[in-house]
Amino acid sequence: MPVVREFRLPDLGEGLTGAEVVRWMVEVGEVIAVDQPVVEVETAKAVVEVPCPYGGVVTARYGELGEEIAVGAPLVTVAVAGAPTEGAVPGAPAAALAAEVERPLVGYGVVESKGGRRRRVGAPAPAAAAPVAVAAAPAPAVPSAPAAPVVVPVISPLVRRLAREQGVDLAALAGSGPDGLIMRADVERAVAAKVVAPVVAAPAVAPAAQEGVVPLRGLRKAVAEKLSRSHREIPAATCWVDVDATELMALRRQLNATPGPKVSVLALLARICTVALARFPELNSSVTEDGSGIVRHSAVHLGFAAQGERGLVVPVVRDAHARSTEQLGEELGRLTESARKGSLTPAELTGGTFTLNNYGVFGVDGSTPILNHPEAAMLGVGRIVAKPWVYGGELAVREVTQLSFTFDHRVCDGGTAGGFLRFVADCVEQPGMLLRQL
Repeated sequence: MPVVREFRLPDLGEGLTGAEVVRWMVEVGEVIAVDQPVVEVETAKAVVEVPCPYGGVVTARYGELGEEIAVGAPLVTVAVAGAPTEGAVPGAPAAALAAEVERPLVGYGVVESKGGRRRRVGAPAPAAAAPVAVAAAPAPAVPSAPAAPVVVPVISPLVRRLAREQGVDLAALAGSGPDGLIMRADVERAVAAKVVAPVVAAPAVAPAAQEGVVPLRGLRKAVAEKLSRSHREIPAATCWVDVDATELMALRRQLNATPGPKVSVLALLARICTVALARFPELNSSVTEDGSGIVRHSAVHLGFAAQGERGLVVPVVRDAHARSTEQLGEELGRLTESARKGSLTPAELTGGTFTLNNYGVFGVDGSTPILNHPEAAMLGVGRIVAKPWVYGGELAVREVTQLSFTFDHRVCDGGTAGGFLRFVADCVEQPGMLLRQL
């Protein structure tokens, strides 16, 4: 007899309690293999595909598109056995209905109990339950030719989500991308047309005011919770200084004039930060959860702000202290590109010990950011612009920027913070100082 196994949403990352269903990748009655992805979900950190550890016939799915599923809640049920079961596709190959194989999902927080059953880390063994399935239906007794599915040329789950939230029928859109691919701009145009349409059809009637509540979900919810916690718990202070970056920019132009990978301003600033943290290691730390101690981190895992489709994210360069300027540039470039594509993994968005925030790319000079909890410090860099500056006792036009430094006052006093910021400023003004640190 077939055995029906229930696959529950695993722990997808540090501190995550749930995920939102973006796209189902299997149908009820479909035969799946062990470790085949069955659903695409959006967590607070990334959009990920979730593989199922069972091979067999999908008998039920749980969760509508856009619905948030809690960690440990059912995702799908799968019939695993040597013979077909009710609800299976007629003529399904017997090999696909092989005996159950429980293969661990690497990095998804599952362990083996002594009884051989799987359970989520930190959670009790699942009890027998009778949840209401979203979709569970037996196949017809007499096989019939299935209707041809409507293929909508959409790749991005974010585009699908935007269309779903705005009530746009993707099947009715003509994509402007390659081979008719539907882009975000196509959905936004359809939304704009929906807003304008009532005015065109009935000009005598004033359009309704556009208002409503946008739910905090996914990335925005995680950002809101993290920043609120940081603001509540961390007594942050900020100091800043104007800096002449003319010599740093000259060094960059000189380095990029030679063959090889190009060096970005961000890479040079990242290198300066790692050297400065070696001098002031107390700033590469965090306060314990109960506030009773300070954890000093031996490695610098450098976070940096990057703009992506899902909003502002903070990818992390692991072991930044052990990388050269060129290596830092390569990793910063790779993570930035992944952020733009929305393909960063949870591991690439967690574990930072210090953050570099280049808000100058937004055309602003200064900022007093909220710290990236539980980190103790963040260096901010404004735009680099030509300004009047006293240089060598005379007024000159120089390339000037503003550095701001926000720190957790529990880990150090103003003297340490000021010393760190002044060292960074000196390295920007006289980048040759870095040679002394090698």
